Amino acid sequence: MRAPSSILPLVLESVSFVAGGRAIVDAISCEIGAGSRTVIVGPNGAGKSVLMRLCHGLLRPTSGRVVWRGVGTAAIGRRQAMVFQRPVMLRRSAIANLEYALALQDVARADRTRLAREAIERVGLGHLAGRSARVLSGGEQQRLAIARAWALRPEVLFLDEPTASLDPTATREIETAIAAIHACGTKIVMTTHNLGQARRLADEIFFLNQGRLAEHAPAERFFTAPATAEAAAFIKGELPWT
Repeated sequence: MRAPSSILPLVLESVSFVAGGRAIVDAISCEIGAGSRTVIVGPNGAGKSVLMRLCHGLLRPTSGRVVWRGVGTAAIGRRQAMVFQRPVMLRRSAIANLEYALALQDVARADRTRLAREAIERVGLGHLAGRSARVLSGGEQQRLAIARAWALRPEVLFLDEPTASLDPTATREIETAIAAIHACGTKIVMTTHNLGQARRLADEIFFLNQGRLAEHAPAERFFTAPATAEAAAFIKGELPWT
């Protein structure tokens, strides 16, 4: 059987999202291609998380279109997945959390254990597979959530502030897991408020400010020679957080 063609690029065409009379995302047009790790940065309230939800299909644009290689978000199904800031763990073992997610996607029982084991090993939690997911640390739960989303081998994985409120050790472990998943060929699109993390993980940067895409550039160029005064101020920590 021939492998399915890529669902990328993901194209946003003048996408806006309005809530409470305010444009949280304001007429963004851009293209997200395969391969590179895309990191979305910007001050609080810039629209980063809302933009991710629009790309994932959890929210519908007020205006504009989100298009996956010529087809709508609804047709993409499990070929893209998203992990949120605060993962919800089921009252069962770590490995059973993954197997249950696979069962919901009608994966054959014979394949569930193999896929779940490969995913949990990929994020460095194989030794905790039998432990109750709800007693894991916050960082371990986040890695488990990443494994659960990746168990179906999505082509694109969205990560919304995956290390928010975690200590440096947990942050480093999650970054290692993200790098391992990227090395397997999964496209990573993530938001972060941590500029050090963006420097470590990003190949390209989308910089949002007040709902607008203020700059899109390769990561090295963004951090060394930002094209806009807004980006330069943000990198220096001088842009007000809204």
